[in-house]
Amino acid sequence: MLKRIFFLLIISTAFIFGQPVESLNSSEIKIALKRLNTLGTVLYVAAHPDDENTAFLSYFNYAEHLRTGYFSFTRGDGGQNLIGDEQGDLLGVIRTQELLQARNIDGAEQFFARAVDFGYSKTPEETLGKWGKEKMLSDIVWVIRKFRPDVIVNRFPASGIGTHGHHTASAILSVEAFNLAGDPNAFPEQLQYVQLWQPKRIFWNAWTPALNSMGIDPDTLIKINLGEYNDLLGRSYTEISAESRTMHKSQGFGASGRRENLYNFFFQLEGQTAKNDLFDKLDLSWNRVKGSEKVSKLLKQAEADFDFENPSKIIPLLIEAYAELQKLDDKYWVKIKSGELLKIIKSCAGIWTEAVTEENLLSPGSETTVKAGFVIRSDIPLTLKSIHIDYQKSDSTLNTKLVKGEMISVERKISLPLNAKYSQPYWLEEGNHKDTYIVNDQNLIGQPKTDYPLYAAFKVDFSGNEIDFTIPVFYRKNDPVEGEVYKRVEIVPEAVVNFQKDLYLLKNGEEKEIIVFVKSIKGNLNGKLRVISEKGWNIFPSFYDFSFTEKGQEQEFKFKINSTNNNLSASLKAEIDIDEKKLSKSLLTISYPHIQPQTVLPEASTKILKLDFQKKTVKKIAYIMGSGDKIPELLRDLGFIVDVFTKEPLTTELLQHYDVVVAGIRAYNTYQRLSTDQQNILKYAEDGGTLIVQYNTLGDVIADASPYKLTISRDRVTEENSPVSIINPNHLLMNYPFNITRTDFDGWVQERGLYFPNEWDENFVPLLEMNDTGETPKTGSLLVAKYGRGIFIYTGLSFFRQLPAGVEGAYKLFINLLSAGISE
Repeated sequence: MLKRIFFLLIISTAFIFGQPVESLNSSEIKIALKRLNTLGTVLYVAAHPDDENTAFLSYFNYAEHLRTGYFSFTRGDGGQNLIGDEQGDLLGVIRTQELLQARNIDGAEQFFARAVDFGYSKTPEETLGKWGKEKMLSDIVWVIRKFRPDVIVNRFPASGIGTHGHHTASAILSVEAFNLAGDPNAFPEQLQYVQLWQPKRIFWNAWTPALNSMGIDPDTLIKINLGEYNDLLGRSYTEISAESRTMHKSQGFGASGRRENLYNFFFQLEGQTAKNDLFDKLDLSWNRVKGSEKVSKLLKQAEADFDFENPSKIIPLLIEAYAELQKLDDKYWVKIKSGELLKIIKSCAGIWTEAVTEENLLSPGSETTVKAGFVIRSDIPLTLKSIHIDYQKSDSTLNTKLVKGEMISVERKISLPLNAKYSQPYWLEEGNHKDTYIVNDQNLIGQPKTDYPLYAAFKVDFSGNEIDFTIPVFYRKNDPVEGEVYKRVEIVPEAVVNFQKDLYLLKNGEEKEIIVFVKSIKGNLNGKLRVISEKGWNIFPSFYDFSFTEKGQEQEFKFKINSTNNNLSASLKAEIDIDEKKLSKSLLTISYPHIQPQTVLPEASTKILKLDFQKKTVKKIAYIMGSGDKIPELLRDLGFIVDVFTKEPLTTELLQHYDVVVAGIRAYNTYQRLSTDQQNILKYAEDGGTLIVQYNTLGDVIADASPYKLTISRDRVTEENSPVSIINPNHLLMNYPFNITRTDFDGWVQERGLYFPNEWDENFVPLLEMNDTGETPKTGSLLVAKYGRGIFIYTGLSFFRQLPAGVEGAYKLFINLLSAGISE
């Protein structure tokens, strides 16, 4: 009689070289076998993507063979973006995927809380006030109970030394969660899904300058060499760490591998005393699982007998161990070790499974064909019993004996149900969040990404033992350059609607053309398109009829809009009506080479802002792009001629054709040609031009941006509603073409600004004063100086956030800066 064994084999979160991660090589199998015989878990805790110690994660995964995880309270949505112009939620999607790519390299697992990264925070009190302390405690307690770490390690100290508010809050929350996870009175609603769990101890991964400032001798602490070399992998853990950290490309965190000892120190915070090791006196063997003696014996023998040149020799031992494992009562370790064991069996047998479709986007109620294949590339006798695809329309029985190297392929028609759920990042489904994402399903909290919408199950018979390998269905194509390329299959509405722009700007009451695109995901669609606005705005025509005969068709529609009163701004929404079903989702695809393309389905909306400036302004602007922002396209929408420079030489002959030169954010950190072209730019200003430089960071400055002494600091004002004083109200920049008042600083988002200068030459005139609560006033946010016959302006104000957000006062002030060389 066949013994029934089931396992859901989910491909890990990332891809390597364009294909799903399927098989381990012999060295990786050997490490995985060692891991099978190690039962221990460690969780690393910090605040953001890129906070994690990837050397720590690599070491404990590959050297200690422990289940290793990283818990980040945020998805990094408030950070900077060096690879594109995405901000906010979309940047959070990018940084989530970067973390998953990093975890694919260092081997750890990834978890998140529901916290939104609202930017730099100076105090944990502000952070916990915005996030909600109880909500954050609930999230980390949930992950501790689900992940069940024996040891927790914090990246930051709860004292706040050398960190900012998010970092300190993460440490405070982690220590409190350590004591609450085993308390039945703490978040009892979770216990219908998970059991109580009490970690054994918690540490701070300390750094020596902080220890020295605290009067603590590092040599008295537990010390681990994270720079050790792994003979099986041919790399040190710090080399693996560098590859992992380099995945944080949007933050510019590319790293070089260290090939020497790297000692880290660990300060114990609470729990059972440890003297020599983080896991001192903790049993990490199968002894912690009752009745596992036979499983342990079989797995140890498999590890001892493993043949690098013939991995399939140990499959009988592995199959027997798997069958015995299913008899044990410890559901946690049975699930974890079953997953590890099935991956080893699959790799030792040389099994490849695939389930692919030629359509990337599907809609509820649609039909498509999935091609599924199975091949074994060893001599192990195996029968493929069936292949089953979710929602398939035909029988899946095969009962085919497999021959080494011969692919068994089938095609299955599938029909998605009408109520199939849309695919998108689950934390963005509800929208309209502020400081925490809205996630109503307890089981989704902590998860790094949305599950795949379609799976394929391959039922096989190993000498009387039935096993199910279940994998996601992917879209696959062959690219002439990249070769084999895989993407997620996504379920989206049968039609989507996108505005051409996120923000439309009206100048001097003009009528504006609004372009809307409707795209069919499903063929044979007929419907109506409407753009809906708030009162006080006229839109015409009132609607358009559309008709699609094929999938993937797209049509463009043009609406005209103008204001009927003094309304300065409005939100516009687009809606399509198909057979009395109203659809209002946009479809955005985020695509970068180092991450899998991501599909986001926000509500179809845009914002319109009206600006009246009748006075003379500049016409031609040279914009030196730094790390990326949307300011040039927004200025063009107001009628300015903007030429963007990303690599080109900036000669004096070229620059003389422009009324103003603007350096984008971090241009002097990223635009390499500035090392040679800065003298030309300063000569342009000296000869009568206007030069505006936006904020730069302290590190890796390519050239000195200022003609006079100007010292950039870490000063910033993070409270977006902090009071602003105009300390030189009569200055031209505060009066032409707009009169700037305090009300123009209302409605700013995330922050006032960052990296303000704190020392400057007497030629500079400060114009604004601002500060966060409890701090001294900062006057370096906006500085202006005469230089020769021209003007030099340096500003740390975060225009790169305010202008895309449609903040009226920020536009008025920025236009004033552009007009600095113009007098009435």
